[in-house]
Amino acid sequence: MEEADLLNQTTSVTYIRLRGLSVNQKVQMAVFAVFLTFYILTLIGNILIVITIIYDRRLHTPMYFFLSNLSFIDVCHSTVTVPKMLIDTWSEEKLISFEACVTQMFFLHLFACTEIFLLTVMAYDRYVAICKPLQYMTVMNWKVCVLLAVALWTGGTIHSISLTSLTIKLPYCGPDEIDSFFCDVPQVIKLACTDTHIIEILIVSNSGLISVVCFVVLVVSYAVILVSLRQQISEGRRKALSTCAAHLTVVTLFLGHCIFIYSRPSTSLPEDKVVSVFFTAVTPLLNPIIYTLRNEDMKNALNKFMGRVERRGKK
Repeated sequence: MEEADLLNQTTSVTYIRLRGLSVNQKVQMAVFAVFLTFYILTLIGNILIVITIIYDRRLHTPMYFFLSNLSFIDVCHSTVTVPKMLIDTWSEEKLISFEACVTQMFFLHLFACTEIFLLTVMAYDRYVAICKPLQYMTVMNWKVCVLLAVALWTGGTIHSISLTSLTIKLPYCGPDEIDSFFCDVPQVIKLACTDTHIIEILIVSNSGLISVVCFVVLVVSYAVILVSLRQQISEGRRKALSTCAAHLTVVTLFLGHCIFIYSRPSTSLPEDKVVSVFFTAVTPLLNPIIYTLRNEDMKNALNKFMGRVERRGKK
């Protein structure tokens, strides 16, 4: 009750207008078709990965445990923004209630921050597997994996609560339009009728710092792995290089957006929407493609699983 009163006292903006990706009707229809295709493929690809990992006992290893978490996060992350954007392409007034906007921001940062932490954990997993193979199952036992999973989800939740709390405490008395197709903290705080300089600094020191630090840790981890691979035999090195290349591709695509958006003051740039499209719709689709096409174990497990489904369908 007190939280509801606080929200009502600090804002007179009940709905927020989203400009979307374009005001041109033909462009919006093209956007709808492309993003609907992306979203369906994202759901199919990531859900298929999760089911395959659960189904195939050979994939019951730490790396695939974390990969299934990544696929689950990608489904959730994409679902936070894409369905609303698809609905808005058919609407002249792209409105979202203030409460729904806050909810969207909360889950957007929850899944995004959790994925950043997860990618960092996955890099550590590959470091132990490649640089300390004899100690791998001791270091990365199932108890450790579960504790790491709980820690990264907890960290993402704390991060999201802190940012969302900072946002809803600001007074909003107009304007009520965001030049984007979803709600995010840097865009929403621009609507506040007060000085947000301190909040912007906190955003950079929170989201921006997390993104930059994790990116540096990831790059250093993979650099150490690459140095270690020079001493390994060619076949093992080729497989490890393929896995690391897949991880680095995902890291660059995902963290590139986070660093670009959250490591600078809340100023709008023409590139923001393009970068946000990759962040919300393209990267969740690319993850299953990258991890399956560059991973023989995953491809074999998928073929085995699909073969079993086809045989059941013919009975």
